[in-house]
Amino acid sequence: MPIAAARVYSEGHRLRHLRLHEDDDRKVQPHQFAWIGLVDPTADELEMLRLKFNLHPLGIEDALCDHPLPKVSVYGDQIFVVCRTARLENEEIVYGETCAFLCRNHIITIRKGSDRAHTEVRRHLESSPAMLQHGIAYVLYSILDFVVDGYQPIVDEIEEDVLAIERRALDSFLSRDDVTHLFNLRQTLTRFRRKLGPMEEVCARLEHLHLPFMDASVRPYFRDVGDHVRRVASSVEGLRDVLSSVFEVSNLFEQQRQNDVSRRLTAGAAILAIPTMVFGLYGMNFEVMPELHWRYGYLFVLATVVVMCAGLFIAFRRAKWL
Repeated sequence: MPIAAARVYSEGHRLRHLRLHEDDDRKVQPHQFAWIGLVDPTADELEMLRLKFNLHPLGIEDALCDHPLPKVSVYGDQIFVVCRTARLENEEIVYGETCAFLCRNHIITIRKGSDRAHTEVRRHLESSPAMLQHGIAYVLYSILDFVVDGYQPIVDEIEEDVLAIERRALDSFLSRDDVTHLFNLRQTLTRFRRKLGPMEEVCARLEHLHLPFMDASVRPYFRDVGDHVRRVASSVEGLRDVLSSVFEVSNLFEQQRQNDVSRRLTAGAAILAIPTMVFGLYGMNFEVMPELHWRYGYLFVLATVVVMCAGLFIAFRRAKWL
């Protein structure tokens, strides 16, 4: 079994290792608790845990499934919690899953599809006996807080990317690749926001659960995690608004560019219309036509065309059409 760690704690201090593969007659006493950490266990391994710790079958079934959203399930005197881990990889958020069984004086954490090990959390708790003596409820809080702490760097990195594109949109026109990138970022943030809502509900429900192992002094900590989730969700909403504004600004600039091109083409067509009309008039094959035999007729017509074209050019220039 891929066991990250299995230890028994008493009064905030590590007491001994728990041997799951062997018959250990030393039971966890009521004043003690065990924290078992697993990584990607199989169905047979979870079934062994179910028999050893009398876990609820529905909880085991949930642990074997991939949960798209965080959740809390209560089975009598047991709690099953699911939260989604996240990491940014190649400008895409990759999701994992962390599950936790809480029953009496045992907590079993299961990490699936996540590279962030709980070693740091365990080390921090073992160095803080005053906190660890609150029992498995505080361990659960620490795991949730560790997972939620991984959300903010994702938002910060995406924010830097979005702000860079925003500055580029103000300096020049966005390319097709930039627009595609913005659209993908918006979809990524939308999916992320969809997972943050249920995570808030998980924290709120844990705050109000009344079970013997849920120490009342730990409940405010779950509220703190919920506040952290809400801050991240607010940042995600802000980024989505920025993306929408970048799209709008890019669209306005594109429309302005098209209008400038249209005005330039219109001005050019208007200027060319004068010589086209005049030269077309004199190109008609009439036998009797005024001014054909005038000595300075050609120069007069040419000068008139040049003056009229220059006048239109100056007028369009002043109107900023050219």
